[in-house]
Amino acid sequence: MAVVAESTRAPTGAPRSISEQRAQFREGKAALLTHFRESRPTAPAATRLVRALARHVDQTLLELWEHAMMPPGAALVAVGGYGRAELYPHSDVDVLVLLPPGDELANARLAGSSNDALKSSVEGFITACWDIGLEIGSSVRTVDECVAEAQGDVTVQTALLESRFLTGSKRVFNAFRRANAAAMDPKAFLVAKTLEMRQRHQKYEDTPYSLEPNCKESPGGLRDLQMVIWVARAAGLGKSWNELAAKGLITPFEVKQLQRNEGLLRLIRARLHMVAGRREDRLVFDLQTAVAESFGYQATKGQRVSEVLMRRYYWAAKAVAQLNQILVLNIEERVNGSQDAPMRPVNERFFDRSGMLEVASDDLYEREPHAILETFIVFQKEHGIEGLSARTLRALYNAREVMDGEFRRDPVNRATFMQILQQPEGQTHAFRLMNQTSVLGRYLWVFRRIVGQMQHDLFHVYTVDQHILMVLRNVRRFFIAEHTHEYPFCSQLASTFDKPWILYVAALFHDVAKGRGGDHSDLGAVEVRRFCRDHGIDREDASLIEFLVKGHLTMSRIAQKEDLSDPDVIEAFARLVINERRLTALYLLTVADIRGTSPKVWNAWKGKLLEDLYRLTLRALGGARPNMDAEIEARKQEARHTLNLYSLLPGTEVPLWATLELSYFVRHDAGDIAWHARSLFRFVETKEPVVRARLSSLGEGLQVLVYAPDRPDLFARICGYFDSAGFNILDAKIHTTRAGYALDTFQVISPQIDQHYRDLISLVETQATLALKADGPLPEPSRGRLSRRVKSFPITPRVTLRPDERGQRWLLGVSTSDRSGLLYSIARVLAQHRINLQLAKITTLGERVEDTFLIDGSALQQNKAQIEIETELLAAISP
Repeated sequence: MAVVAESTRAPTGAPRSISEQRAQFREGKAALLTHFRESRPTAPAATRLVRALARHVDQTLLELWEHAMMPPGAALVAVGGYGRAELYPHSDVDVLVLLPPGDELANARLAGSSNDALKSSVEGFITACWDIGLEIGSSVRTVDECVAEAQGDVTVQTALLESRFLTGSKRVFNAFRRANAAAMDPKAFLVAKTLEMRQRHQKYEDTPYSLEPNCKESPGGLRDLQMVIWVARAAGLGKSWNELAAKGLITPFEVKQLQRNEGLLRLIRARLHMVAGRREDRLVFDLQTAVAESFGYQATKGQRVSEVLMRRYYWAAKAVAQLNQILVLNIEERVNGSQDAPMRPVNERFFDRSGMLEVASDDLYEREPHAILETFIVFQKEHGIEGLSARTLRALYNAREVMDGEFRRDPVNRATFMQILQQPEGQTHAFRLMNQTSVLGRYLWVFRRIVGQMQHDLFHVYTVDQHILMVLRNVRRFFIAEHTHEYPFCSQLASTFDKPWILYVAALFHDVAKGRGGDHSDLGAVEVRRFCRDHGIDREDASLIEFLVKGHLTMSRIAQKEDLSDPDVIEAFARLVINERRLTALYLLTVADIRGTSPKVWNAWKGKLLEDLYRLTLRALGGARPNMDAEIEARKQEARHTLNLYSLLPGTEVPLWATLELSYFVRHDAGDIAWHARSLFRFVETKEPVVRARLSSLGEGLQVLVYAPDRPDLFARICGYFDSAGFNILDAKIHTTRAGYALDTFQVISPQIDQHYRDLISLVETQATLALKADGPLPEPSRGRLSRRVKSFPITPRVTLRPDERGQRWLLGVSTSDRSGLLYSIARVLAQHRINLQLAKITTLGERVEDTFLIDGSALQQNKAQIEIETELLAAISP
């Protein structure tokens, strides 16, 4: 790279036109990108590209600087990523125009007659940069202004730390470097960058395993490596991995690991920019496949091509996160001078170094492999230990090869692993730390196979290993008093469960067989049976654990898809679970599992369905078949009592109840029965629709009651209204009275409910009534927009239609990607064929829906009509 040492050279020869310079710049950049695109996708190729792009920009800026007639005292400085001499295909180019002392020319203050020439030169230079296609970020400062601005902004301080001289006055640049070095406080800078890193990690979900990670900013991304160099450079410990090794901060092996993983991340980012055609650092679903194909990856029978790429990314990000933690702790000790601080002995193998667990010697784990798992027992037991020291993390990192088949079969290690599970506290943090340090995957080899395993089911937002640890955390919280307020019923049940570790084992194994093909529940049951045998778990406990893993989806499926008012459904489930202990364990695991998929999947309605199924099954396990006559009478009595509290006259409920079938009282609880009677006693024979709404008793969403003369398109019109008003339907109970009236109850949610709910209730009652009065054909359903995730991972729409066990009604099942207007599209098809709806179970799992409808109608008795209905439904639910 040609640079000018002390002062700007006078332009030699006639300057080229802007159009000529633009063409040369674009042609040069295009040639570099074409060469990279056509070369083998290797880390060295990416390194050569980012450096070549930086050199190409260097040469362009030098020419522009010369012809801008800048004064002798100014200097051009590369800062930020460009200061590192690294530019990705669509990176910004950050430069600093450094002015000599005494010139008060900076940014918006480019004014004043004495500075007109300088102002014109600077503005001409920056304008020329943009004119030729350089996306430049520029600032104009004196040395004193740079130092002052950096004092209050760690981001500016970091950018200046990486400054690189390009051309102009070397004397001014050297003064600038000396001033920045003098102003640098390594301790304060380390604290600021550490806090900044934590904040950044939280912004990006605090995990390297996000399904759409940012390869630059996410935990384990390039920024974590850059942060280490920044704080080391500020402390005078080195500017490269080799320099850090020379100072004893990292080992030669770690240097190789850092360079290898940094190279892969650099390659991914460069390819991502190329594929996106813009600055894009997120591996979003839309681009993952194209980036993977640019690497030459191919799909296999059990793995998408994008999964091959993402698995490599996650392993690199995990290694970077581990090495970042080791290096930051090491640098912190050097900067704070705490490496020689006194330590409290914990036992002969471990010390307490200021709250961090430290190994007694670097080769502890090679000499005593049993100490590897003991590390986490000590971490759980010793109060005041907040984490592992850099020395311990490094020792674990370097002892990975020790954890082989013999290590996994060792009886002492198996006993220690069981102790970790059976400790009274600390499982969440211990297992999370075991996964971060790769110990968990090395000990449980079956777990290693799902580290970084993506899930393409539209509702999990974590990789399989992170989901499993989230479920373990949720189960653990049921046993912690501080979390009782979150799920009081779960905490109540957990308080009487004698062996919490059984649930921890089930949580660890419930999804461990995902990604293999076949039923992961059955395959997981085989794996956990082997684990129980190897770890000496007695037959009764092993049987329960295997039952939980094999059936961990069963309770959710029954609660959300089947009619809980049907005694046969409850009895069949009771026969499956056999006893109260197994029922309680399955309930707790199910709640923890659903809550561990995504923050958006769980809601109060799902919670109520599961709790209802638990209570009904517990009653059935008591030995008596549900006596529906006695149950209905009890509900009626409770409803009458509620009506009395509203000062309604005795007998108010009689006209309405006289029109209702027993199935109505079976499907509604006493609170709903009383609300319906109170709302409708004046309108039993009305000719107009009646709509009433209230806040749901679950504390989430609205309950909406619709009472109107029945008609085939009534349900479709209701769904059409809710869709247009922005409501999501969670549940629908459909009933037709003996007098020919529809009495339907809907559970709906909307983001608007939390605020001004009284006005919203009034609006729903008014607008829904008007919608139900409408005549004429049902309008065509709108095709709601699909999310990026649905577009990237579409699921095949499916429709199933089969008679129920009695052959009187039909069960319609629908599975497809979620979108607005979907339920209306289904209801419209049913209305057009005059199909009567008895019950609707609406299940939304993230961005996938699995709805079940209980229906009847004469058209269902004809094979030809059935096929026609199924065909139209498939067309209606297709994206």
